[in-house]
Amino acid sequence: MSFNADKNNKIKLLVDDTLLILIMATLACCGLIYEYLLSHYSARILGSVETVIYAIIGIMIVSMGLGAFAAKRIKDAFQGFVVLELTVALIGCSATLLIASVIGFSQTLPQIIADTYQIPNDVLVNGDFLSTLSWISLQLPYFFAFVLGFLIGMEIPLIARIRETVYGHHLAHNAGTIYGADYIGAGIGAAIWVLFMLKIEISQAAALTASLNLIAGFIFLVRFRTYLRFKVKLVLGHVLLGLLIVLIFVSGGHWQKQMQNMLYLDKVVYQTQTPYQNLVFTERLLGGGYEPIYNFYINGRLQFSSLDEHIYHEFLVHPAMQASARHDKVLIIGGGDGLALREVQKWYPKKVILIDLDPNLVALFKQPEKFLPAHLSSKIKALTQDSFNQPEVEVIHDDAFIAIDKLLAANINFDTIIVDLPDPSHPDLNKLYSVNFYYRLQHLLNGDGTIVIQSTSPFHAKSAFISIGKTLQKAGYQTQQYHQNVPSFGEWGWTIASKTGLPPLQRLSAFDDIDVSTKWLTLPLLTGSFVFNKDFYVDKESIKVNYLGSNALYQYHQQAWEVETEFSH
Repeated sequence: MSFNADKNNKIKLLVDDTLLILIMATLACCGLIYEYLLSHYSARILGSVETVIYAIIGIMIVSMGLGAFAAKRIKDAFQGFVVLELTVALIGCSATLLIASVIGFSQTLPQIIADTYQIPNDVLVNGDFLSTLSWISLQLPYFFAFVLGFLIGMEIPLIARIRETVYGHHLAHNAGTIYGADYIGAGIGAAIWVLFMLKIEISQAAALTASLNLIAGFIFLVRFRTYLRFKVKLVLGHVLLGLLIVLIFVSGGHWQKQMQNMLYLDKVVYQTQTPYQNLVFTERLLGGGYEPIYNFYINGRLQFSSLDEHIYHEFLVHPAMQASARHDKVLIIGGGDGLALREVQKWYPKKVILIDLDPNLVALFKQPEKFLPAHLSSKIKALTQDSFNQPEVEVIHDDAFIAIDKLLAANINFDTIIVDLPDPSHPDLNKLYSVNFYYRLQHLLNGDGTIVIQSTSPFHAKSAFISIGKTLQKAGYQTQQYHQNVPSFGEWGWTIASKTGLPPLQRLSAFDDIDVSTKWLTLPLLTGSFVFNKDFYVDKESIKVNYLGSNALYQYHQQAWEVETEFSH
């Protein structure tokens, strides 16, 4: 009899221990997903992607350590663990919704006050209480990162105590076993995030992750119910939270979008999330028979406005095309909205290759009728002039850093290269502004061709602007810079360069006019744009060249735009 009892006890211990290790692995999986989820979402709404992601993950790691220390204050490890998982699941599934709601409310509160008390917009007060509320709302992602990290940090110490209670004695390899399960679970969590979670809405990802916490807590409750008090209340808590998680999974995405839409000055008429970025169109109705103004945002940053995009794209494309000896083959890097491509097609090229990482973005502008509301679709078609659907156009969906190596291997050369990339606000973009990248582009450019690069604002990000010019020059080009006011962006700049022969401005000065039709650009306006204010380049020598891996340009950009970051556009 004692032998059978001993055997049964060992089986029970094995089952209990296996269950605890699997629960620990599941919780580690959830913990890593929460880190990625919160940092990914926070970067989307706060900007400064790299800084925010590292800050969120750093805060969570530190707070996990504090939570591990604090776990010793929980006297009943079994009861504490079940309540802990309920709390983690509740905060995990609702944090992004709460952040979106509070930030949205704080950004629209000044307008609500203005409408209520009929205060003119030009005297609307944003200081004092409103400024403090806005600042607090923008710290919420860091607050939730700390709270979630603190709670997650309690899990390992509690599971360790529970294992020793179940076994009835101290376990020599307790820490190793638990940390092994933790590391494996975290690795699985990383794989789930990359392969699955990134493809669904952030609120659905949060709900699914929270459901794992809830299930793990419920299984623990059922298996170790003899150690627990208030079992009925705990079961009821699981049921109610389960219903909330289902509600968030079904409706959270819509609610979150409504809250995020409050961050935009104009009405959001379309929004989607691709594996790479968040895309938003807004509409401003002017009345009086005027056409609405449509703005396009990527990750909350304005990319173009239908009001004045022609100014930006004419200044981007035509100087380089005019200065090039031929226009047969053109390479566009970036420009997934097709607007630079539209301007290039005025020169009747025989071949245009456009490289853009995001196929969903290109599809939006190539076939807007498939994705956009009818009124917006017709406007986008009018803007792009069906530029993607022309026989000479080839689109490559790849990282430009890799794609140009394939072009080099194929011995393809171009008469003009147009680099229309987002600002270097992330290290992944910073490499596309490096000496290494520009040097390789030089081998794709014909000897009498030109290259042009969008180069951020010479007013707001002067050091970054000058650094781009110096970096291109270091790669062996004859480099010059020019600028123009684009109302939606403010003062904006470009860098143009030739490979051999005359520098670009000298080439342009030989013409009487731009050879194609334009809405805004004239040759005198263009040649005048190469002139900068007094002492603009006085600090040029101290500004660094952006080498691959140096992140010099990224740092200049971050420093310049840190104070400019806004969350209502």
